[in-house]
Amino acid sequence: MIDKESIQNPVSRLLEKGVVIPNPHSVEVDEAVDPGQIADGVTIHAGSKIMGKSLSIGPGSVIGYEGPATVEDCQLGHGVSLGSGFFSGATFLDGSSMGGGAHIRSGTILEEEASGAHTVGLKQTILFPFVTAGSLINFCDCLMAGGTSRRNHSEIGSSYIHFNFTPHGDKATASLIGEVPRGVFMRERPIFLGGQGGIIGPTRIGYGVLIPAGAILRKDALEENCMHPGSNPPAEGSPRPYTMKQYQSIYRIVRNNLIYIGNIRALREWYLHVRKLFMSVDPWRMACWEGAIFRLDQIHRERVKRLGQLAENMGISLDIAGERPGVDLSKEPFRGQRRFLEQWPDMEARLSGEISREAVERCKRFLDAISCTDDSVGYTRAIQSLDDTATADGRAWLQAVVDTTVAIWHSERPL
Repeated sequence: MIDKESIQNPVSRLLEKGVVIPNPHSVEVDEAVDPGQIADGVTIHAGSKIMGKSLSIGPGSVIGYEGPATVEDCQLGHGVSLGSGFFSGATFLDGSSMGGGAHIRSGTILEEEASGAHTVGLKQTILFPFVTAGSLINFCDCLMAGGTSRRNHSEIGSSYIHFNFTPHGDKATASLIGEVPRGVFMRERPIFLGGQGGIIGPTRIGYGVLIPAGAILRKDALEENCMHPGSNPPAEGSPRPYTMKQYQSIYRIVRNNLIYIGNIRALREWYLHVRKLFMSVDPWRMACWEGAIFRLDQIHRERVKRLGQLAENMGISLDIAGERPGVDLSKEPFRGQRRFLEQWPDMEARLSGEISREAVERCKRFLDAISCTDDSVGYTRAIQSLDDTATADGRAWLQAVVDTTVAIWHSERPL
């Protein structure tokens, strides 16, 4: 018999409503936690800390089975498993999971059945359904899609890292592995990132791409259904001059950042108009929907902020170049740097502007088609069962959102 009076009141309230806490004396529950947002039958194991006003945990979820877990202001759907570690400001949709020693921070969304093994670090990262991460991974500032099921999924190999901080001190480095307009339909070939490898952001990778184990990817790998070997710096060589904050061509960096932001905007539209149809059926999924919208807004603000910091660095880069004898600032790469710096205030304003009329009209056509689907089968099956015409309409709608975003930079080179 549990002596409830000897247990702190927030824990008692959870016990009374049917939450399973095998060792209640070892669990901390913040006073801000709303017991009504924790489903009956949720299991919270010893050593766990449950915190935050916006915390929501859906039926069948398990916290801390592999060790102590801190879960703060997260939203968990049905059947989510968080093994152990630190989880703050993240959203986990139905059936997603993380193993022991995870470090999952704000701006992270794991969609249906996405998973990670032990010691995975994520921040500002979105994993689409079925994406699987191995162990000992640092994968911040990424969006990854691809795959059709748990047996046919995109994979992040163990000991993988996304390099998201440059020697210049900027983080305009988010990488797009797959993309949103095709990825949301869960029909694309999986992407394989071999273990003990890395990506230097900002990079884009196409569907069906294989990056072999141990390779460092330093450029876009957009040719699909191919192995892209990556490259490594030479083991030997003479030192070369290098000046911090002295940039070369920035066209690819800006282009990839705008494409990434466009994909985040497209995914937000998808959540607003499509995901909500499936996630408003119960309070746990609805809390995840609200959490995902909040995370997408976080990511959008972060990416615009980082791109703005890159624009500021263009002034420093031009000043450094201007002090070097014989440098003509009217030529590339300095002309492109100045153009980006001058255009940034207008670009920043337009990055939060309205979605294009073309995208709105395409959205209406797609929603008419999706209204005929059977939502009782669940989100993944319903979306995968759409016919080719409806899928094409949906892709065109989301791609129009991306294209509108990319078009805000009037560069002298095609993006």
